[in-house]
Amino acid sequence: MKANTAKNVSLIAIASLGVMACNPLNKMSKKAEEVNYSVTPNPIEMHGDSVEITVKGSYPAKYFHKKAVVDIKPAFYADGNNVLDFETITLVGQDAEGEGRKVNYDKGGSFTYVTKVPYQSEIQYGEVKAKVIGKFKSKEKELTEVKVADGTIITPNLVHPDDKPILGSDQFKRITTDVHKSEIHYLINSAYVRPAELRDSDIKELFDAIKEKAKDEKYSFKKLDVSAYASPDGEISFNENLADDRAKSAGDAVKRQLNRSRVKIENESHFMNLVGKGEDWSGFKAAMQASDIEDKNLIIRVLEMYDDKQKREEEIKNLAETYEVLKDKILPNLRRSQLALSVDKVGKTDEQIASLAAESPSDLNIEELLYSATLTDDMNAKFDIYQSAVKVYPEDWRGYNNSGYIKLMQNDLQAAKNHFGQAEAKSQGNPVIMNNLGVVARLEGNRAKAAEYYGKASGAGDEVNYNKGILNILGGDYAAATSNLSGFKTLNSALAQLLNGQNDQALKTIDASDDKTAAKAYYLKAIAGARSNNKELMMNNLKTAVSKDPAMKNRAKKDAEFLNFDLSTL
Repeated sequence: MKANTAKNVSLIAIASLGVMACNPLNKMSKKAEEVNYSVTPNPIEMHGDSVEITVKGSYPAKYFHKKAVVDIKPAFYADGNNVLDFETITLVGQDAEGEGRKVNYDKGGSFTYVTKVPYQSEIQYGEVKAKVIGKFKSKEKELTEVKVADGTIITPNLVHPDDKPILGSDQFKRITTDVHKSEIHYLINSAYVRPAELRDSDIKELFDAIKEKAKDEKYSFKKLDVSAYASPDGEISFNENLADDRAKSAGDAVKRQLNRSRVKIENESHFMNLVGKGEDWSGFKAAMQASDIEDKNLIIRVLEMYDDKQKREEEIKNLAETYEVLKDKILPNLRRSQLALSVDKVGKTDEQIASLAAESPSDLNIEELLYSATLTDDMNAKFDIYQSAVKVYPEDWRGYNNSGYIKLMQNDLQAAKNHFGQAEAKSQGNPVIMNNLGVVARLEGNRAKAAEYYGKASGAGDEVNYNKGILNILGGDYAAATSNLSGFKTLNSALAQLLNGQNDQALKTIDASDDKTAAKAYYLKAIAGARSNNKELMMNNLKTAVSKDPAMKNRAKKDAEFLNFDLSTL
């Protein structure tokens, strides 16, 4: 009985050894350390809304059984828990059935596999491990579990929400200039201003403007420009002097009217700019081209053939019949003085504008009303002014837009969106409004819509590029971000440079920014130090960042940017 029992036990043991010997997974498990697995980048990095890793592995010769199947399952672990699975990679022996990359038994082999998953906050801290599961027929065995990468770099999340909306600017000018233009015509070879000329409608309008504005202290007479000409049908030297004389006579005529109106000229010696321009050949050519004279094209060709004024005049006079027509239809209008009287109007003072904006906004024009908002730093007061602009000038988009701007600055996103929508209804497709709607969309988390709006905001200002740069950072396009933010010295500009590998330039940008003393500025400098392997730069700035914002300490100790450094003294 005992002998039979011993015999049975021996048979079972032998059978078991046979089974083990027939399971190649055991051998593969024992030699698992001969297989190399890696993940790049390491640490892994967040780009845009996703994390992409490249998994590589290499198998030595005589390792991968011909009929074995291996599943490699990369996963992210935080605090020992599996929080995210990457795509499973399947490899098969050279004679195995099923889908997967073939691995030769005699030669060994390798694989490279790229997998991408949406980013989620749970993978901010932790590590990537790969479980390697072997399969042979109906058997399955975990061959190994290896750590292949550390944490996730989430530095792009340091982007600052300083998206830039744009105000609809006012066109206010305290001093505006009216220019009154007129002409005085002369008889041939004369510089005498005939009384009938002073009764022409354009001269009468000029003199009436002088009388009216002389009574109003808001007006200041600044300059009188006179350009005088002679017709090209006399001696050149005579005509040169004649043009000068006509400029003086026209100036004197206006000056007499100024004196009669008791206009005070502040700088009288520089008030009149009298210029005699000699014979008016360019005016002659223009008048000919606009005329219906039969031989005008011939005359114009003659003009263009000769540079010498005397020769041109002689050739034209040789066209006897035509010249008689010119004397009646063309030449008289060339004997003239052109006058341009510049009168400045001085607008309301800042005090007057501010008072009216508060008490009687309808007494201000739209430019003055919008300008009044620049005279206060009180955001609520600015909003009230822009709302007044909406009421008094409801067809002007700027009141609505600027109301939205204030609400955005006050973090009232929904109110801002409503105001921008009203502005867009008044001025559809306006680039400034498109930019501002883009800012709202970005802050709402709709980056695709924001990009669409920014695409329609061309010409609105440099702010559009800045806003695009923020989208670029969040989208993982750091080269584009660096380009779009290049005109600014902000922490976001520095962040883009840092992410684009420009550590030294990022440090310079931080030092030039208005926020260079903020905790985030020092934290970015610490990252630049870590990426440059400059421990002193890294630690000094990290300590300063923590002193300004203690919450930075916990982030730093888990931040994959600092994995290679000892932060125990932080």
